[in-house]
Amino acid sequence: MTKFNVMLEKYAELVVKVGVNVQPGQVLIVQAPLETVDLTRLIVSKAYESGAKYVQVEWEDEGITRIRYEKAPDESFDYYPKWQAEMMEQLAEGGGAILHIKVPNPELFRGIDPTKVSRSVKASAVAREKYQHYVRNNKFSWSLIKAPTRDWANKVFADLPEDERVQAMWDAVFLMNRVEADGTQDPVAAWREHIEQLKITQERMNSKRYKSLHYRAPGTDLHVEMPEGHLWRGGGGENQDGVYFVANMPTEEIYTMPHRTGVNGKVTSTLPLNLNGQLVEGMTLTFKEGKVIQYDATSGREYLTALLNTDEGASYLGEMALVPFDSPISRLNRIFYNTGIDENASCHFALGSAYPVNIEGGTKLSKDELLAKGANVSLTHVDFMIGSDQLEIDGELADGTVEAVFRNGNWA
Repeated sequence: MTKFNVMLEKYAELVVKVGVNVQPGQVLIVQAPLETVDLTRLIVSKAYESGAKYVQVEWEDEGITRIRYEKAPDESFDYYPKWQAEMMEQLAEGGGAILHIKVPNPELFRGIDPTKVSRSVKASAVAREKYQHYVRNNKFSWSLIKAPTRDWANKVFADLPEDERVQAMWDAVFLMNRVEADGTQDPVAAWREHIEQLKITQERMNSKRYKSLHYRAPGTDLHVEMPEGHLWRGGGGENQDGVYFVANMPTEEIYTMPHRTGVNGKVTSTLPLNLNGQLVEGMTLTFKEGKVIQYDATSGREYLTALLNTDEGASYLGEMALVPFDSPISRLNRIFYNTGIDENASCHFALGSAYPVNIEGGTKLSKDELLAKGANVSLTHVDFMIGSDQLEIDGELADGTVEAVFRNGNWA
């Protein structure tokens, strides 16, 4: 067996044992691009070895997705199959798990009418609202992981000879997931140690009980109030049955929710945002009492407009996350055009829904109760990156004392 095949098998074992943490007797759905067939087969094998009762693979092909946007009738983009949404709800309600290899091509919708994309995304969000409620409340185990596709590798590693790009992407994916080439460390053990370190950081922030954070950087001067009872999270979490899973691999963040109406000032993005296969770059947002009142982008402004028009909550923040600039993914010094990776190289915010797990007792609250507590509610949740080596963050304590939280992009 080649070194690459050994590492690929270790990666498959990692995402099954740590990502979704498959339990005996569990049903698993794997959503995978066609190009990831070798990894997907290994994941299925490892899942059955872990005791899965049944594994279903749903193959995805961006070429077929593109054909729909080019040739389907107009009414197609307001449709999402009810049976598909109900299947996902039943999976969650039955204690199943889902593993999604999420690697959208940043150029997928180049030349496509952006209103088609935004309508389709909204139709999906409306149809899957109950399922997304289960996701955000950790009712069941779910995990988003990464694997190279040629289109994605060509975008990220355009500076390399074409025949080296996919392997370069694999090298990066293995590195950021702690799958080492020399095989000296067990990735599962390495991840468990990493999760413990993130827990230490989250508990330190939880002990502070900051009233607000003040962000400063070129193009950014933003005051963010925190709701009473907010909780910082990091690494992973437990589903309703007490099984620990890691929702995003890789992950380097700790995150919480801002107060829905307590965000004031201006923030500028520092990395491109791959918004459902459409790139938004150079984004600036101005907030007043939590709501976006002005916005712009150097490119892709129309995609940002569509996002903000999803619903009322799409113009408010639902998440704030802290990631030191001096971290493993950031040190790769490369834009991956994939939010699941780029957000773990950079401090970030998210427009849209808050995660109820980020406030005391949140998973037991209704929408109205969450809003009353200061949590945002929306059909959407989109992260955008604001970190850099120039970012400074101050925290205000309950007694009014102000102290440094971040300096030069890292923990103070």
